[in-house]
Amino acid sequence: MSRRGPRRRRALGAVTLLVALAAACGVPGSPPARGPQPGALPHYAVAEDFSLPSSPTWTRAHQRGRLTIGVKEDQPGMGEKNPATGEYTGFDIEIAEMMAASLGFDPDRQIEYKAIASANRETALQNGQIDYYVGTYTINEGRRKLVGFAGPYYIAGQRLLVRKGNKQLKGPQDMAGRKICSAVGSTPLQRIQSDYPRAKPVAYDSYAICVDNLLNDQVDAVTTDDTILLGYAAKDPEHLKVVGKAFSEEPYGIGVPREDHALARALDDALVAREENGDWKRAYDVTLGLSGAPAPTPPRVDRRLTS
Repeated sequence: MSRRGPRRRRALGAVTLLVALAAACGVPGSPPARGPQPGALPHYAVAEDFSLPSSPTWTRAHQRGRLTIGVKEDQPGMGEKNPATGEYTGFDIEIAEMMAASLGFDPDRQIEYKAIASANRETALQNGQIDYYVGTYTINEGRRKLVGFAGPYYIAGQRLLVRKGNKQLKGPQDMAGRKICSAVGSTPLQRIQSDYPRAKPVAYDSYAICVDNLLNDQVDAVTTDDTILLGYAAKDPEHLKVVGKAFSEEPYGIGVPREDHALARALDDALVAREENGDWKRAYDVTLGLSGAPAPTPPRVDRRLTS
């Protein structure tokens, strides 16, 4: 995956994305992307003379001259790749960039993004394929045995995306006997399998495939974090809606190699600083804020994750 171009090009790319998605849909009824368009994107000041020799991950990135960051490419509003330009947009992308800037890397020139599926995140961090991961990555005890985390930087909640005319599915209590789609390896899929055994879980490699199947009546609902679902609903409000209250709490963290505590602590410090100087809210306003939902209070960084 090539590095992203200058930020002025990415801002224009967000407009191109709306046209490209409408033309490139592979199945009738795919989301035509009618949602609002972002304006100017924030600029994140790069820390000068930053050094973190106690972090092997940072040291390798510094030697190669760029960071390699794992992200999602199919999550509107969070992490999405423009098929026409190859550029990435979304709240997670903004978080990834402000973290890079705090680590002394210029987001316009010194970032390479790699799209990593949910099921492959731990492996990618363990084998050094990426330096850190920002992609709706819920912090939980099982994952903490395999990787490290900084954060959280956002608290999401699992909900349901259904067709606009569906009046039967109003929440998890209505899922019995219905096909509920989510991504392979994701926390939402695992929750459906363990907590709602009467539902019929369906798994694909991406939420985009789930949404296509929802629009084509192949599944009854898509479930994942509300941040992702609101992004899809905003693209096709005539045919999609998010229903019910959140039935989980999903603290999003930045995944790092498990033993690199120095990197995790540096990212925690960066999150606190970027929240205090307003960068976090600016990032929200040009991404998730386009849904009309106001920015929530950022969660408190959990320093126990890096101890």
